[in-house]
Amino acid sequence: MKKRQALKLATLALAGTLLAGASWAQQTTLRVFVGPNQRPDLQAKLFEQYSKANPGVKVEIETGGATSELQRQYLSTVLNAKDSAIDLFLIDIVNPAQYAGKGWIEPLDKYVGGPAFLRNDYLPVYQQANVVDGKVVALPSQGDSMFMYYRKDLLAKHGVAEPKTWDELATAAKKIMAAENNPNLQGLSFQGAPIEGAVCTFLLPYWGQGKQFNDANGRLTLDKTAAVNGLKMWLKMMDEGVSKKNIAEVTTPVTVNEFKAGNVVFAINWGFAFDRFKDDADSKVKGNVGVMPLPAMAGGRSATCMGGWQWSMNAFSKNKDAAGNLIKFLSSKDASAFIAREGSILPVFQSLYRDPEVNKAVPWFQSALPVVLGAQSRPMVEDYGQVSDIIRTTTSAVLARTKTPEAGVDEIAARVGRLMR
Repeated sequence: MKKRQALKLATLALAGTLLAGASWAQQTTLRVFVGPNQRPDLQAKLFEQYSKANPGVKVEIETGGATSELQRQYLSTVLNAKDSAIDLFLIDIVNPAQYAGKGWIEPLDKYVGGPAFLRNDYLPVYQQANVVDGKVVALPSQGDSMFMYYRKDLLAKHGVAEPKTWDELATAAKKIMAAENNPNLQGLSFQGAPIEGAVCTFLLPYWGQGKQFNDANGRLTLDKTAAVNGLKMWLKMMDEGVSKKNIAEVTTPVTVNEFKAGNVVFAINWGFAFDRFKDDADSKVKGNVGVMPLPAMAGGRSATCMGGWQWSMNAFSKNKDAAGNLIKFLSSKDASAFIAREGSILPVFQSLYRDPEVNKAVPWFQSALPVVLGAQSRPMVEDYGQVSDIIRTTTSAVLARTKTPEAGVDEIAARVGRLMR
């Protein structure tokens, strides 16, 4: 009797061990890389939600790289080595073509059904940026865009309407500056230092003439006359005292701090700046910040520079099916709404800009929709890093007046043209 009972207990113990082993074998661990500037705190909450609904999947988060450039360097090292340690990661809107061209990211058509998936309420710019050679190679996660911020109180005080063109903005700024008679007040602050923002500084007035920098195949289509006109417009702003003479030294934080201090009428900056203006203890413009579409050049149309982060799958991942399910969740409307509400981060879906819960948490997003609908991506090419370097350094040199607009545009056309054939 005792032998039979002992045998039964041993059998049960073995069965329990086998079941535990089977449960362990079914557990999939996905490792996800999220940079410090990509809100790993919010992503961790999404991973927790997903793991609760999918107990067979464990998501581990890896973070690092203080800047976007350092993050790109790290990912390049990992992917170039065909390392499978990371399954999913976030990349900038300018990177899908580059990463796809190198074979680093897995096409996602198997998991989402093809490019038609992106036409389901995603912003138009993301529909374009995440499709390479007819394949979906990344999915939108966090939106970003350049906006024209302005002082609502000053425009109302001096009876000035939101300007629709750059000429109207210059006129409005000069009127307000003259009436205020404040030597510290600037009309317009934008980024002229040789940083990524200067790529947008080059493109904004160029796009504002209805011109395109490249075609659907990534080939350069630069209209030199329009490009020269755009650069001359910025120089005119400086000559007329609307913008600072040393605009070639102005970075993104400088514009934020100048506007926050109450020393700027109009300011071009990214979406994160609104919360700085609204929430920072030292902000002198709280309650007086307006958001409007960027002006067009005469006879042109409004256009702005879109940013944002896209989820991509490591082409060398050993957990592609599990990663494919997770990536759909992370780029879903529910995930975008959560990040928008909790982090004041621009949604990647059009309808969320009018979602009652999102608007309750972030009221200014209602003003953002007309801007992001007209947004465009910087050149989507494999060698974007080199293209960016050429455009931003040349643009800054023109604004510093060490190059003429004509010479600068010729240089961009020649050097970028070789990279975008």
